[in-house]
Amino acid sequence: MTRVTPKVSLGGAYWRGIAMGAADVVPGISGGTVALITGIYDRLLAAITAADSKAVALLLRGEIKLLWRRLDGNFIGALLAGIATAVVVLANTIEWLLTSQPLLMWSFFFGLVAASSVVLWRSECLTPTVWHWLMATLGGLIALAIGLSPGYTLEPTNLGFFMAGALAICAMILPGISGSFILLLVGMYAPVISAVAQIDVPILLLFGAGCVFGLVVFSRFLHSLLAAFRPVTMALLAGFLGGSLITLWPWRESIETIVDRHGVERVVQSLPVTPGYYAQTIGDSQWFACALMAATGLALVVIGQWWLKQVDGGGP
Repeated sequence: MTRVTPKVSLGGAYWRGIAMGAADVVPGISGGTVALITGIYDRLLAAITAADSKAVALLLRGEIKLLWRRLDGNFIGALLAGIATAVVVLANTIEWLLTSQPLLMWSFFFGLVAASSVVLWRSECLTPTVWHWLMATLGGLIALAIGLSPGYTLEPTNLGFFMAGALAICAMILPGISGSFILLLVGMYAPVISAVAQIDVPILLLFGAGCVFGLVVFSRFLHSLLAAFRPVTMALLAGFLGGSLITLWPWRESIETIVDRHGVERVVQSLPVTPGYYAQTIGDSQWFACALMAATGLALVVIGQWWLKQVDGGGP
């Protein structure tokens, strides 16, 4: 059966980009999550995988219009503009809220991703089979393993920066886990941030090369899976989204932290605890306000999907 590609206006792509950029700022959510739940995941992967040897040949021949069309330039341009807008306008606000009201913000993101997992399952797995359930379980277990992992520290060597770039970009494409979370997990968040601050060109080039390598390899792998085994792959991704909720659980006890270049303490590893335990040992659990914020995140997914259809002109 041929899948109908949803109609996406340039305005719709721009607003999706804003949501993706806002998600990428948070060390726990990926832009891939937003792309998946807003219906542009396939199109985004197709545009990325179109940057191949044929695209290079078009560039060398100066056939810019054909290259632009091949790379879905209008769509990608609007998406990147939205991401840039979010990073410039919303990054500081989101970081401030995560610092000043962490429980409420993580509750909001928890509700948003929980709803996204359910919406994805209901829209893609219309008649679930045993294979769907098995793949969803597998995806959930993988995400749980990553979320509860004690971490493996990469050495800040040339290979370490290259591998960090490859892992971070894969996480950004994969729904559920963010690139910044993976950098924290492998102990490369501080070295990469330091390289950016100092404009260490050789290190940034190594990190960028890793990003390009990971993007080329992983996007093609996912694109191939979706083309050949879409239903079970989507079940896997829905399960991965569900399992990633472990990293968004608001009430946590810190196990290991680092201090970044701004003197801000960042958690590398933490374990989920109950609101009651949190209230007894750490501080006010704010459980009622957190429940309201989780419900707000859930409602935003439903309302957002309806609103984007209106922006796109009513759907496919």
